[in-house]
Amino acid sequence: MGSLKVTMTDVKGETRTFDTVDEGLSLMEVAKANGVEGIFGDCGGGCSCATCHVYVAAEWMEKVGQPDDIEMDMLDMAAEPRAGSRLSCQIKMSAELDGIEVTVAPSA
Repeated sequence: MGSLKVTMTDVKGETRTFDTVDEGLSLMEVAKANGVEGIFGDCGGGCSCATCHVYVAAEWMEKVGQPDDIEMDMLDMAAEPRAGSRLSCQIKMSAELDGIEVTVAPSA
């Protein structure tokens, strides 16, 4: 089992921490495996929808990095994009992201 930590706040404002996350999993996979409300992942992680839109906490943005052009196109179609918007399917867990905090964006 993994040993990385992720904190997610769902669309209802409930914050949950998962502290046994495996390296290499996407944040979308973590959310879906744990029933995080508001993460649908309709495209299965192919960066072809925006149903796994999250807001990355400001202090984590440098480590997470900016979205590429394809992800930006998807975020343009997302509800309420803002600074820190990312698709959780595009954020893969690594030791550098241990402790990351994200908030699920509204879907409509």
